[in-house]
Amino acid sequence: MAKVLLDPITRIEGHLSIELDVQNGKVVDAKSRGDMFRGFEMILKGRNPVDANQITQRICGVCPISHGLASSKCLDDAFGIKPNKNGRILRNLILAANYLQSHILHFYHLAALDFVDITAILQYKGSDAGLVKLKEWAKNELQVKKGRVDAISTVGPFLPRYGGLDGGGHYIKDVDTNISAIAGYVKALDIRMKAHKMVALFGGRVPHAIGLVPGGVTQVPTSSNIREYKKLLKEVEKFVNTTYTDHIIAVAKTFPEYFTLGKYSNFLSYGVFDKDEDRKEYMFEQGVVYGGAKLEKFDSAKIREQVKYSRYNSGSNLHPLKGETNPDPRKGGAYTWLKAPRYNEAPMEVGPLARVAVAYLSGNKAVKNELDAVLKIFHADVPAAFSVLGRHASRLIEAKLIAKQAYGWLDELEKGGAPRSTYDIPDTGEGEGITEAPRGALGHWIVVKGKKIENYQCVVPTTWFCGPRDDRGVKGPVEEALMGTPIADNNNPIEAARVVRSFDPCIACAVHVVEGDKEIGTFKVC
Repeated sequence: MAKVLLDPITRIEGHLSIELDVQNGKVVDAKSRGDMFRGFEMILKGRNPVDANQITQRICGVCPISHGLASSKCLDDAFGIKPNKNGRILRNLILAANYLQSHILHFYHLAALDFVDITAILQYKGSDAGLVKLKEWAKNELQVKKGRVDAISTVGPFLPRYGGLDGGGHYIKDVDTNISAIAGYVKALDIRMKAHKMVALFGGRVPHAIGLVPGGVTQVPTSSNIREYKKLLKEVEKFVNTTYTDHIIAVAKTFPEYFTLGKYSNFLSYGVFDKDEDRKEYMFEQGVVYGGAKLEKFDSAKIREQVKYSRYNSGSNLHPLKGETNPDPRKGGAYTWLKAPRYNEAPMEVGPLARVAVAYLSGNKAVKNELDAVLKIFHADVPAAFSVLGRHASRLIEAKLIAKQAYGWLDELEKGGAPRSTYDIPDTGEGEGITEAPRGALGHWIVVKGKKIENYQCVVPTTWFCGPRDDRGVKGPVEEALMGTPIADNNNPIEAARVVRSFDPCIACAVHVVEGDKEIGTFKVC
């Protein structure tokens, strides 16, 4: 049996390492290790409750909109208020734009390079300015000798690569497909910028929106900002429905075995994109799925966090309203700073695949039509979607449906109408704010005493799926999804990296402050 360590996992947000036991070319055990300490709950204690709305957005520069929205809903609940119609719709539009940029970011700038051969750019003969510039970069970083690519440097965002610089057979072979995907990579940078502008139109700025507040948002909808949002949305939607779609299909056709890898079948969705101010209906439904087939109603009272293998001496199996954040970096047997969230004692995958699975089994016709269309292309059934490729396809499905729905929300806005409800901070109160970040189920919980924060707890998507074994020794979703993954080369375990990245981990959300006694690197500053 061989020990294989992926440390760090690159092209994710934050610092995550994966420890594998590999026997006869397959993963037989795995540990997911978050190598940073979580501390925002300690920072928030004793502050004005409204401060949480802005401070929690600083947990992450990739997911701040989701944290701002979860915090706003948490404060809504604690203050006993609801958003008005404009506030609800504007929150949906801000989050929709963030979803679009996040899903595009994940595929093109984080995950696609597991499949696309970046060295194909050396064969580009066109005149596209972005690709010409990228080709010049490649020439400076690589040298071509008699048809062979050799390294002259290991700096830059694309190097080093798995399997050596020839790719070791790990990448798409067709040159035209690679060039098209590389062009998509470059174009996606511009498209993401446009999606960020959409966020800023109603949220005030990116990455940390100043416009998300209890009761709604601060920006009054006008004909001008509605018109500009719609203009940008058309460009983003076109990219999603053409370029993004084509490249997801190309990857799936080249690597169909990833419909059988990274399998998991317990799913949880809090529901997202409110259809009403009472939050009883959602565009993507609430629900819990066991074993890929059994759908049950969601009940937030069944959420617990366990810490037997986490570096905390906090009480275990606590609901977040009673949650504790007591770090213990030298705790025996612990191997991560992530806690182990459980729903009704079961580990749960959260994220786009979970939302699609819950919506599909809930009878959501739009989701069903899109997923059935994708599966038909590959002659696959629904269980095949519970996989690496299923996660990528689910992000595409969501992006298509969200872009389409956003036009309806724009039409529903009352121009010039109040964008929020008013509020008073109570002396005491408790609040729960649950939503869905692009990466999955996100919850904030607050306890207010004397108009100050007595306790604040966040349970984020990556804690759900990258968490460790629980108190009973049951693996977390990423750990379990890695079981049976074939590893062709223990020195280049790209297969495992593809499984982990398909979840889109955001360790900055799950843990927030670097562990002080762990050396990350040595740098010379001139």
